[in-house]
Amino acid sequence: MYQKLIYIAYGWLVLTGVLHFVVDVLSQYLRGKRAPSPETTLYYGLNSAFSLGQVAVGLLGLMIAWRASSLLSDMPVLIVSIAAGLGWFAITLLFMEYTEPRFNAGVFLVLMTAVVVAHRFQ
Repeated sequence: MYQKLIYIAYGWLVLTGVLHFVVDVLSQYLRGKRAPSPETTLYYGLNSAFSLGQVAVGLLGLMIAWRASSLLSDMPVLIVSIAAGLGWFAITLLFMEYTEPRFNAGVFLVLMTAVVVAHRFQ
């Protein structure tokens, strides 16, 4: 059961990271919604780093789950994933004014907690 939850958790991370990048960076840039300024540069930089970091970690997690699933049964790896989720959640609380990234990071944390619980009681 926890193997399926691992795929769901990291797949969620990839999906929401790609969607976050498309909606908050790419579409706003292509439509010219923000005037060139230092604030715009910071906005694009923060959202690009946040979303592409999620995609990178999600793809890495999916690759590890696919190629070396026994590695994801080690508790330290799961704890590092939860720590990354907590970091993303903290970034959304401190630096982002809208709630969608908070929700996405929160769902990832819930899914990873479910992975730990399912693995523990397997």
